Amino acid sequence: MLIYWSQSVIIGIFNVRRMLALQNFSTDGVRMNNRSVDPTPGIKRSMAFFFAIHYGFFHAVYLVFLLVGNHGETSMNTVAFAACILAFVINHGYSYRANLESDLARNPNIGTIMFFPYARIIPMHLTIIFGGLMTGASTYALVLFLLLKTVADVVMHVVEHSTLRKGNRIRS
Repeated sequence: MLIYWSQSVIIGIFNVRRMLALQNFSTDGVRMNNRSVDPTPGIKRSMAFFFAIHYGFFHAVYLVFLLVGNHGETSMNTVAFAACILAFVINHGYSYRANLESDLARNPNIGTIMFFPYARIIPMHLTIIFGGLMTGASTYALVLFLLLKTVADVVMHVVEHSTLRKGNRIRS
């Protein structure tokens, strides 16, 4: 779970960079204080800042649950953990560059870009809630998590490539 948490944090960091790098973007459907907003540099910075604080807060809380659930102990190999993190940074760095090229060639919706990483939180959130109910059944909690994570990753991959690549936004 800590590796998945780390990957999610890395995705959040790259998402903030992606939002800040937008040059032309849409704010269709985006509302702040119940008002529509224009696609200005100030709105871009405000949305990136809000995302960083909000998404970061969720991950700070999850980290507490993960560490308390393990009583601060892990049986993780530090070198293997660092290798996983490095692989995620390289992978998401490549993805960031590809997304940035795509963003520059079209007019993406900043609200959609901001929303996407939150879908990755759902498996961790549900596993922390329901996994905690499976006292002494860490194998079942891990299986639950892996199933939820796989479903979320497949759904988000399909949605991102069918919706964002066409320049559309997700309607809420």
